[in-house]
This record gives sequence, structure tokens and C-alpha cells, in this order.
Amino acid sequence: MSQDKTSWGSGGLFGNRALGSLFLMVVCPAFCLTFWYTCQHLDGNLFRVYDLIRDEGVVSFGQKIFANPFNPYVWKRILAYMAFELFLMRFVPGKIFKASVTATGHVPVYIANGFQSYLITIVALFALKISGYWNPAEVYDHMGDFLSSMNVFALGLCLFLTIKGLNFPSTKDSGTNGDFIVDYFWGTELYPRVFGFDIKQFTNCRFGMMFWQVGILCYAMKQYDDLGYVTSSMFVSVAVQTVYVAKFFLWETGYFCTMDIQHDRAGYYLCWGCCVWVPSMYTMHTYYLTNHPVDLSLPLAGFFLFAGIYSVYVNYECDRQRQEFRATNAKCKVWGREPDYIVAKYTTSDGEERSSLLLASGWWGLARHFHYVPEILASFFWCVPALFVHPLPYFYPVYLTILLVDRAWRDDKRCGDKYGKYWEQYCTKVPYKIIPGII
Repeated sequence: MSQDKTSWGSGGLFGNRALGSLFLMVVCPAFCLTFWYTCQHLDGNLFRVYDLIRDEGVVSFGQKIFANPFNPYVWKRILAYMAFELFLMRFVPGKIFKASVTATGHVPVYIANGFQSYLITIVALFALKISGYWNPAEVYDHMGDFLSSMNVFALGLCLFLTIKGLNFPSTKDSGTNGDFIVDYFWGTELYPRVFGFDIKQFTNCRFGMMFWQVGILCYAMKQYDDLGYVTSSMFVSVAVQTVYVAKFFLWETGYFCTMDIQHDRAGYYLCWGCCVWVPSMYTMHTYYLTNHPVDLSLPLAGFFLFAGIYSVYVNYECDRQRQEFRATNAKCKVWGREPDYIVAKYTTSDGEERSSLLLASGWWGLARHFHYVPEILASFFWCVPALFVHPLPYFYPVYLTILLVDRAWRDDKRCGDKYGKYWEQYCTKVPYKIIPGII
């Protein structure tokens, strides 16, 4: 039996998410295109958006920001990129990875070839540039059409996934909230597969996260074509983000055991977000730098680079520490000592009793979601090379802070429901959510 009338989106900072779902689905596409248009045509100055709307009206502004969603040149490249990444997902060798068992007893299985696919993608991108077959810098020139086209694709994909999950789910981890709009936004399936391809692995990892890396390299190539060199600000921003994205693919199997994959279903929130929001808003600070070159002093560039990479390292160490703890069944040292942990028992929906190990020492003894702190800091250090001429480049750190705080609350609610008294014991051992002594 599938799981019915379950609110996949409950437990966050906002109690009722039905109206919020509709609001976000209407606003977010326009939001992405507004930021692109501001960078491309308004000198990155968000205050000029207000002036434009005041002088010409909302309808006229909307016509300006919604670029051509049916440009054949753009669609050929989108489909080629998708086909290439799907090919790598299926055929690049890798170990078989089994993620955590779901509440219905399903065990998701993946080919752990993320980092290999990441390296192949980067090599392929530079090969296109060097060979002269295609100049990746053109992504910058056609970004408005790319975003409009991906909006069309992602909205259609989410509709397909909603209908599929309600009628032909891939696993028992599926169901309805009882409202089609909410189902469309939050998703109906936890692990949808089509022709053997895991949809969330593709949208989240191989499309969205991979484009994060591809996109910022395309923007750097565009700046090189225009200026004849890459500025220190662009280099620092791209370098820190590259370390972060490389870390993600090196740790991709760990991502398969996170809230995005194990709890959030494949709907607008995840799939549209990874197909449109990530390629636009996660790279917008670098897009901004392309036409707003900043030559940092060597000491300042070095500080931003070191601080950003160190923040990524701490974030990685947090995830690695917990992954090693779980992989060894607590038979490992944490900061040179025996780990402190709780064995949390729970019952699956089919009545089987299982248990999880909740680490309460090392980084995970500081706060239940301390790993969010270095992640937010890293995002600041790859945006700050733009300095403080306009606020636009700092959207991502602000957004990420809101997203992760909300996620911490949702995760606590989910874990409290799953583990009951064991989660209460864990919260007693680790009383803070994110920042020790504060939150």
C-alpha cells in the first residue's frame, strides 16, 4: 500500500504550506529571470528593476524578462547535455551503492560513478572549447533563452512525475497529500525511476549540480574571451565553488542518504528547483562577475580563497565523519576518542523494527546541524570577491541561510516523528540545532 494523505512538506518554519506552494510556483520562475535580466541588461542593479516596473508597468517588464523558450539552438544544447549526462550515469563504471532502507522496506540502489562523471564532463567542456567545435561561453550569451526553455521542460517534467506517482509509482514510497497543487509542488514519489534512470539522481546531481560547475566555467570562458584574461575575483569565486562541487560529487553517495533524497519527494520543490533554480540562482554571482570584473589585491584574493576552501573542507569533514561512523557501525575514533552515540529504534510501515545510530560527538556533538555553518560561510567567500557595489551577488548566501534553517526545523520534526523518545534523548545530548550556544 502507498502512503496516503501525508504532508511531505510539514515540520518546517511555516505551518501551512498549501498557499505557499502555489505562491512559490508562480513567483520563482519570474524571480530567476528577473535576476538574469538585471545582470544582463540593468548592470546588476536591482533598484533599476523597480524603476523599470514603475515607468513601463508589470506587463511590459514581464515581456522583457521572459526570453524565447523555443529557441532551437538552445534546445539542441540542452538535450545534448541531458543525453550526455544520462549516458554517463548509465555506462561509466562504478561500485554499486545501497542507500538507507525506506519506511516501506525499499533499498535504493545506485551506481557510484558521480566523481568520474564529473571529471569527464569538465574534460569534455574544455575539449569543446579548445577544439573550436563549440564555444561554451555562448551559454552566457543565451542564458535567458536557456532559463526560459528549462522552465518549460521542468514544469512539464513535474506534471509527468505527479501523474506517474499517483497512478504508476516505482515503489511503495508514494502517495498524495489530497490536493493536486500540493502534490505537484511537494511530489508524490520518493524514488521515481523512468527506463531505469533514477529521476532525482538525474535532476539533483547530474543536471543541477553538474550545471553549477559547467555554468561557472562557461562564464569564466566568456570573461576570458571579452577581456583576454580571467580576473582574480572570477578565479577565486570559480575556484572555491569548484572545490565545493567536486566535494559534492566525491561524496555523492553520502548525498543519497540526506533529506533531499530520503525524505523530499520528486516534485516542483526538488525537480524544478534543480533544473532551473540551481542553474540560475546558484551561479548568478559568477554570472554577475563576468561583466563586472574586480581585480583583487593578492593578499585579499588569497584570504578569500583560503577561507572559502577551508570552509568547504570543514563541511566535508562533518559529512565524512558521520559517514565513516555509520559505515563502521560506530567502530571508529571520532576526534581521537570513542564516539558518543544513541541507538535509535524505529518501526517501518510494514511492522519491521530497525535501528539507526545517532552520532553525538565530534562535529555532531557541537550541534545537530553544525555542518550548515561552514556551508554558509563557504557560499559567502565565493560571493564576496564581487565586493559590495551591488547586493545582487549576495542573494545566494542569504537564500542558503533561510533554506538550511528551514531544513533544520523540518529535519528535526521528521526525526522526532521517526525516533520518538530516542530523538528526545539525542536532543538532550546535543541541545543546539545549528550554532552551539545560540540556535
